[in-house]
Amino acid sequence: MNSWHMCPRAAFDLETTGRDPLTARIVTASIILVDGRGEVQEHHEWLADPGVDIPPEATAVHGIASQTAQAYGSPASRVVSQIAGVLLGFFRDRIPVLAFNARYDFTVLAREGVRHGVGTPNPFPVLDPYVMDKHADRFRPGKRTLTAMCAHYGVPLENAHTSAADVLATLGVAAVLAERFPHLRKPASELHEFQMTWALRQAESFQEYLRRSNPEAVVEGQWPAIAS
Repeated sequence: MNSWHMCPRAAFDLETTGRDPLTARIVTASIILVDGRGEVQEHHEWLADPGVDIPPEATAVHGIASQTAQAYGSPASRVVSQIAGVLLGFFRDRIPVLAFNARYDFTVLAREGVRHGVGTPNPFPVLDPYVMDKHADRFRPGKRTLTAMCAHYGVPLENAHTSAADVLATLGVAAVLAERFPHLRKPASELHEFQMTWALRQAESFQEYLRRSNPEAVVEGQWPAIAS
């Protein structure tokens, strides 16, 4: 069995204008491809002009203000097309793409594709350290943010919430997960299917918890993207 962590793999991250993946616009994006030993083979970076003002609260997270994006960013449609092209090449070659909380990034990309008339690839196979960690160590206390997980697993993270730093951290956390939890060592396509079930169960569990105080609470369980 060729486990994903011994094979070439990529990581993908977006920084955007907001938290809602259905409305957020891409500001920066990074994709890194590594070989089976974890050595970088490709490194892609984008700065986009999202076509809308970047809210101050988003700038406070990733550091990109509207003036910077407008002055130096490429048109959003071009950025979306280039990101989609890189990812499509990986998916065609069955190279897994890691994304922390993949549901967010791949939903943003898909919605941006619709917004700009750009085709985006079906995300498969995808590996999500957020989903894998919640499954492998379900009852561990504490936050499950990328920053918190880097601290927990001893993975260096500098310049958090920049897309380049976050893709490297995602690769690092995923590698530690594979080392610590043998049942995560599977072919990427097989693990993708497992994560669809794990993500749904995690959402159902969280929704059940929230409904103790809010009977109307709904937690999205689709993974690795929310269907449009």
